[in-house]
Amino acid sequence: MPIDTGDTAWILVAGSLVLLMIPALGLFEAGLLRRKNTVSIFMQIFFGLALLSVMWFVFGFSLVFGPDTGGIAGNLDYVFLKNVPWDDSLSFAPTIPGVLFAKFQLMFAAITPLLLTGVIAERMKFSAFILFIAAWSVLIYYPLTHWVWGGGWLGDMGVFDFAGGIVIHTSVGMGALAAALVLGRRRNYGPAIMVPHSIPIAVLGSSLLWLGWFGFNAGSALSSGGVAGNTVIVTHMASSVSALIWVGLSWMRTGKPSVVAAINGAIAGLAGITPASGYVSVEHSFIIGIAIGLASYCGVLLIKDRLKIDDALDVSSVHGIAGIIGSLAIGIFASAAINPSGPNGLLFTGDPTQLLIQAMGVGVAAVLGFGGTYAILKVLNFIVGIRVSKEVEDIGLDIGEHAEQAYADEEEFKLDEEAHKPNK
Repeated sequence: MPIDTGDTAWILVAGSLVLLMIPALGLFEAGLLRRKNTVSIFMQIFFGLALLSVMWFVFGFSLVFGPDTGGIAGNLDYVFLKNVPWDDSLSFAPTIPGVLFAKFQLMFAAITPLLLTGVIAERMKFSAFILFIAAWSVLIYYPLTHWVWGGGWLGDMGVFDFAGGIVIHTSVGMGALAAALVLGRRRNYGPAIMVPHSIPIAVLGSSLLWLGWFGFNAGSALSSGGVAGNTVIVTHMASSVSALIWVGLSWMRTGKPSVVAAINGAIAGLAGITPASGYVSVEHSFIIGIAIGLASYCGVLLIKDRLKIDDALDVSSVHGIAGIIGSLAIGIFASAAINPSGPNGLLFTGDPTQLLIQAMGVGVAAVLGFGGTYAILKVLNFIVGIRVSKEVEDIGLDIGEHAEQAYADEEEFKLDEEAHKPNK
């Protein structure tokens, strides 16, 4: 099939939108954390983007999308993108250049491990972080992505995941739970350390994430057209409904409407609808959005408030629980009338088979995400240690790990103002 210029143009834009999500993630997370750890979050995000990009270019794409070896992994035919065509397509995306498909998938490979910065925030050594995201990519993301998208055994079984609810959000969410357990709670754990230092920065970050998510989900159609168009409105609807649910529940619980609840609810809706976004109608996305909002909000209450597990930014609920809901929803609400390449769910067939297949995919991702993350961090803790010292945690990772500050001290502001006053 010849390269389609319209599809190529759309995926060029969609990939750029996903790239935008990575610094947006930094803004979102930094705003919700204490100011003394702002630099550390951005350093993790930007260094991680660079490292994970190089890994994908050198061998990651080949292990995921290279010719299959026994349903488990790709081979090394595509190392350094060798043999990936720039003027022809690959079978995964027959109307765009092969190198563009590799670049689009690179954005997913980069942002997925970086979502875990929301759970390890304010207490992991930067040196340990580097080893952690590299190992997590090779041992968890690459195999799972091949199994579902790259011609592996889960895809052959009939597991569907349009844009990453199983591959990304379930594995990350369950990995976040494991990471929180291995790392332990931050010092002085409680409401006093959970006050966002800049809500406007967090709102800006969530807004850019919402924008970028249209490229994340609709770009996964890998072509322009009806499926991509439907995906955009489905994504927006689910996010909006989930945001309303979170605000409503928060308002009932605290007596005040919370903008932090609004942005977390929107992100949960975006994460949750991701796997189903290319297979369901906008009417059904409304229902799915309600389920995502209720389940993810209750997940935060259970994990953070009841169990006292210090998942700093609720990755296990906002991504994990939400992603599980959306992945299972495929087995209920998916319609081949929306996407001829997708399945029909229980609602249209009366047959629970697809729901059971989706549950299998979710289970595999959850076990690999949780078990793999737990094992990686235990090994790293034994080898290099993963947590900063008490002194570094108290002064903040910005100074303790990077010798930089996001904001000048108040006294420095005054001195700077005095220095720039005109002479009288």
